[in-house]
Amino acid sequence: MSIERKLWLGLIALLTVSFAVLLWVGTEIHRQMPPVPEQVVTTEGSVVYTRADIETGRQVWQSMGGHQLGSIWGHGSYVAPDWTADWLHREAIAWLDIEARRTHERDYADLLPEQQAALQVRLQSEIRQNGYEASTSNLIISAQRAQAMNVVAEHYIALFGDDPQMLDLRRAYAMKNGTVKEAEHRRALNAFIWWTAWSAVTERPGQAISFTANWPYEPLVGNEPAPNLLMWTVFSVLFLIAGIALLGWYNARQKEEDLPPLPKIDPLSTITVTPSMKATAKYFWVVIALFLTQILLGALTAHYQVEGHDFYGIALSEFLPYSLTRTWHTQLAVLWIATAWLGMGLYIGPAISGHEPKFQRLGVNVLWVCLIIIVVGSFAGQWFAVMQKMGLAHNFWFGHQGWEYVDLGRFWQWFLFLGLGIWLFLVGRTLVPAIRRGGEHKSITLLLFLSTVAIGLFYGAGLMYGEKTHLSMVEYWRWWVVHLWVEGFFEVFATAVIAFLFTKLGLVRAKLATTAVLFATIVFMAGGVLGTLHHLYFTGTPTAVIAIGASFSALEVVPLAFLGFEAHHTYKLASATPWMRRYHWPIMFFVAVAFWNLVGAGLFGFLINPPLPLYYMQGLNLTPLHGHTALFGVYGMLGIGLMLFCLRGIKPLVAWNEGALKTAFWALNVGLVGMALFTLLPMGIIQLAAAIEHGYWYARSADLMQQPIIQMLVWMRVPGDTVFSVGAVALAWFTLRLWIKPKQAFAAPKGSEAEARV
Repeated sequence: MSIERKLWLGLIALLTVSFAVLLWVGTEIHRQMPPVPEQVVTTEGSVVYTRADIETGRQVWQSMGGHQLGSIWGHGSYVAPDWTADWLHREAIAWLDIEARRTHERDYADLLPEQQAALQVRLQSEIRQNGYEASTSNLIISAQRAQAMNVVAEHYIALFGDDPQMLDLRRAYAMKNGTVKEAEHRRALNAFIWWTAWSAVTERPGQAISFTANWPYEPLVGNEPAPNLLMWTVFSVLFLIAGIALLGWYNARQKEEDLPPLPKIDPLSTITVTPSMKATAKYFWVVIALFLTQILLGALTAHYQVEGHDFYGIALSEFLPYSLTRTWHTQLAVLWIATAWLGMGLYIGPAISGHEPKFQRLGVNVLWVCLIIIVVGSFAGQWFAVMQKMGLAHNFWFGHQGWEYVDLGRFWQWFLFLGLGIWLFLVGRTLVPAIRRGGEHKSITLLLFLSTVAIGLFYGAGLMYGEKTHLSMVEYWRWWVVHLWVEGFFEVFATAVIAFLFTKLGLVRAKLATTAVLFATIVFMAGGVLGTLHHLYFTGTPTAVIAIGASFSALEVVPLAFLGFEAHHTYKLASATPWMRRYHWPIMFFVAVAFWNLVGAGLFGFLINPPLPLYYMQGLNLTPLHGHTALFGVYGMLGIGLMLFCLRGIKPLVAWNEGALKTAFWALNVGLVGMALFTLLPMGIIQLAAAIEHGYWYARSADLMQQPIIQMLVWMRVPGDTVFSVGAVALAWFTLRLWIKPKQAFAAPKGSEAEARV
């Protein structure tokens, strides 16, 4: 049996077992997730909240932006508090004050330490008790706890409304006045937030930990890291060391082969650029437009952290509130990167097979129109939702779903899924002839086709939950999209595309490239599939999630440890032959991908992935540190590199503005470094120290986030963001000049398709 066949069988077995375990975990989450009571009733018989209140409250939360305004269970944005932690702390303080006045006729803060400690013990005994009755589906609480809940509810009703006494706090949270206009909706919102806090502190039946594994850290109520967090953190480090050692041993056994005989002319210049391949140019124009818009919205979103409601004195939040600008900023990040990759797929298909199916160009153009409609339509719906002009009845389908990275309404979500189906059909019909033809590129083409199928289908995981699906199950399926779709199958697709490009250029032997791609896919997917679970440690999931997620998410880092060798090898290819100068900057972007994979995905990713560190760090600025450097540093840089390869083929004879590309490359990378090191990293470290010392609520509170040092660090983003923006503008200028007054610099190779067009 050939090594190639063994690798294919290994990959199939790995994916079968991994997805079987992942689906099993989903059934366990459904079985053990925190219950939603039919009624929350006091021991005296008074109804505090109903299931309808909790479900309506979640609809209200989603309509105002959901994850884009503060966070729930640690997932969401970072300016406003984590509402779960905030409610839990406020309820604990309210209960302690009520009990202190009853027993000592003084506020809790005025008591002696030993008196405070005694009250804390009584609080923990009451608040951690699971009062849920499975027989009636009712949740029983004490009258005193209901009184404490009412204190917090009044605070939230004023905060989410337009009470002038809460104006300063709303500014600190970047919340517009009248975030939730109707009083009844604010009351329902309280029910939902309280339920998330109840789930975070009440103990699972028969266990001494809460449904969220004692997250967030809150000493007042006894929420402290469970012992298994430390155990699985240690094991994750051991898995990482073992994985690196095994991969190092494997790499040491491989003999580095010399470059094959290099072609005298650029092989890609002999590829016939078909009408459908030319039509992909408009996709890359959209990439640039969405990228620039995302940067503009990112600057506005960051500035709200300083002024809250205003943009240099202009009351912009009345029309574009923080939750909306952040929604569009995060959504555009996925959209422009995905558009670059989708355009690359449509371009590379006919290039691989040499086959232009009938009506292929029409399909490319129709899909582009669909993309524009989805962007405009979903953004318009989100504006109406956040501005509270849509109503709850239609919000889920046409407004704002509230889930970070999958915020668009369900109608637009279905539209995008169908659009991906069209893309799968268009790319697949060009690749199938090449697969049938066989040859040395068959395995790479087959892997490319299978990753195309996965990209088209796995976005459908975001359609597996409904408007009233339990929060824990929504998080389970949402991370299938964010982690598996974006970080998994797109990466396999890109790896196969790059391998094809390098073999087509004659820089790598096809057999060696095939083996390397299959092995890399196995190594990546070994940790990538079940590594999804590291996002679900504290979302109402069983403890098995922590064990599996910690073990396999550590393996995600293993291949990243050797990316320095890959970067060096890729850089050497850029100067392998004189005509390779045509691809110098696309390859430099691939080198940047390797660097940011190591730093952003590897170093900053493993910083927050193990259970115990994540217990304290989830939702702090160390999370966007990983998010920015991994999402743009890896997938954004990769999208730009792939786009440049396509533009070289679409405009083969046009002189490239090397200065503009050099500026774009270095400015984007230096700007990203500045953003990470001058703001996100130090701010995250300050928050981490505050969380460990005072509790998680304090690390996200206005008391900390409005301190002068934090505000200074926010302003420290300006230099990095400015340099980054210069890089984006330089990239846009470079792309524009390919069509406006281009200069011809390269002679077309004799007999090439490019010569025929001259």
